[in-house]
Amino acid sequence: MNSIIKIQNLNKSSDVSKINSIMSQIEGIIACEISADRGEIQVVYNEAIVKLEDIIGDIEDIGYIVI
Repeated sequence: MNSIIKIQNLNKSSDVSKINSIMSQIEGIIACEISADRGEIQVVYNEAIVKLEDIIGDIEDIGYIVI
C-alpha cells in the first residue's frame, strides 16, 4: 500500500531525521520519503503487517501533528 501522510509541523532537516528514525523501526514499512518542503511523508508499507493508523499513531507519539 502507498500513502501520503501530511504533517503540520514538519519543517526542518532535524524533523526529517527524527521521523526517519521512527519509520525505520516500524515493522512492515517497505520504503518512505520524507519531505520537509512539502510537509509530507510518502510511505510504502505492507498492510498485512502494519496499518496506516498505527503508523500515524507512532508519528504523533513523537510530537508531530498529522493533518
